Amino acid sequence: MGENGFKLIITIVSKGKAGKVLDVAHKAGAVGGTILYGHGSSVRLMLGISIEPEKEIVLTLIDVSQLEKVMNALVSEMELNEPNKGVSFVVPLDQVVGLYQGPKE
Repeated sequence: MGENGFKLIITIVSKGKAGKVLDVAHKAGAVGGTILYGHGSSVRLMLGISIEPEKEIVLTLIDVSQLEKVMNALVSEMELNEPNKGVSFVVPLDQVVGLYQGPKE
């Protein structure tokens, strides 16, 4: 990976959409990703039953050289500029350890 470091893209989408997030990110240059499961805090009432929306959270560790391309692809393909489609944001990382970057020469 590049010498400029890494960033973490966090993308939160409705249940069942995380696979597409990973596909879009991989096609744009990301190498891997991790899916976590959670519940949203907004509660909808339907026929007197409360429903907590289930969410999938995708963590994508990305070389900063690929960041803009991957984020643009996520916004476009996942329609993140549309209401209720999801949210994606970037977190700076100070240290990253444990990545295999190929054999050392």
